[in-house]
Amino acid sequence: MSAPAFIRGLHNLRPAHRGCVATIGSFDGVHLGHQAILRQLTEAAREHQQPSVVMIFEPQPHEFFGREQAPARLMRLREKIQALFAAGVDRVFCLQFNAKLRSLSAQAFIDQVLVEGLGVRHLVVGDDFRFGCDRRGDFALLKAAGAEHGFSVTDTFTLAYAGERISSTRIREALEAADFDLAAQLLGRPYSISGRVGHGQRLGRQLGVPTANIQLRRHRSPLHGVYAVSATLEDGRSLPGVANVGVRPTVQGGTKPLLEVHLLDVDEHLYGQRMTVVFHRKQRAEQRFASVADLQAQLHRDIAEARRYFEQANLTT
Repeated sequence: MSAPAFIRGLHNLRPAHRGCVATIGSFDGVHLGHQAILRQLTEAAREHQQPSVVMIFEPQPHEFFGREQAPARLMRLREKIQALFAAGVDRVFCLQFNAKLRSLSAQAFIDQVLVEGLGVRHLVVGDDFRFGCDRRGDFALLKAAGAEHGFSVTDTFTLAYAGERISSTRIREALEAADFDLAAQLLGRPYSISGRVGHGQRLGRQLGVPTANIQLRRHRSPLHGVYAVSATLEDGRSLPGVANVGVRPTVQGGTKPLLEVHLLDVDEHLYGQRMTVVFHRKQRAEQRFASVADLQAQLHRDIAEARRYFEQANLTT
């Protein structure tokens, strides 16, 4: 079987990509509800003897319309693609959501993307799925189009936890409330952020608190503040630490969120490494300090608090 493929844009579809079983959605978080849909997708793909395809959009539609007011993104595009492949998907097809796509009629979307582009044989979508200009396309239109063009359409499964549907919105609410246990139950794994460590202003090192910095590259983050975390490095080590997610109001006052991780009792150059950071407990909100000295004192208190947490949780050696 060929390796999983990421296809970006309609223009990059090739004749070899025609013929598939597909689903469509944002899949932000790839949570347990999404994972149930992906199992449904891959099972249907085996039955139809076709590759499985997940169609996603970048930016996500609510980000295109809401801009900076859009809901926080749970994961970056790279993380999403990796999670989809890990769930057994053969191809991820990403369409740029822009004014041209937004103005495409529902019928044109079916003709150009589903039929001519992907050659869909079977489609797995929710019965509340809406698409096309002004969201005029619906499940009934897809069923009718399938009858005309020779593809079948089935409804997706809905998964609930504690009596409520599992959704990206519910996970965002859990994270904003620092309920990491609930978020993990809904995701099927602890909530984490992954990224490559980049160069910062080296202020942390000057303050005696060196940090590994990861640019989040998203309008908003579901997390804001200081957290006890564990970070997995490329060599497989999982190390305890304390992290700040925010815009550094004392020294920078920017608008793009940054993840800064201080690993306890570790002083290594991690530039260029990929790091996965798991969040365990919120310690405090991000705040502006009157001076850098006040910030430095608080950072050392944050480190001491994180150390106590890990010692009590028996998570350190």
